Amino acid sequence: MTELSLHDRKVIYRARRGLKELDLYFDPYVREQYVTDTAEHKAAFGRLIEEEDPDLLDWFTAVTVPTDPELQMIVQYLKSLRHNP
Repeated sequence: MTELSLHDRKVIYRARRGLKELDLYFDPYVREQYVTDTAEHKAAFGRLIEEEDPDLLDWFTAVTVPTDPELQMIVQYLKSLRHNP
């Protein structure tokens, strides 16, 4: 089993939102991919989960798009993992 850094454990804990729509994207990524993903994706995901739930919900339901290109990338990445298994 891979030893997780304190930072990774904090990110994984913060990814728990309790909002079903967000958990559909966050839970599978954290369980199946986060630990072995690229440093770029992990860093972007760490930034993403610091955002407010209403903004995240809008981004994942395509109501709005993040203005930050890195956040746009990670939202699209998580959506692609969920919709293109």
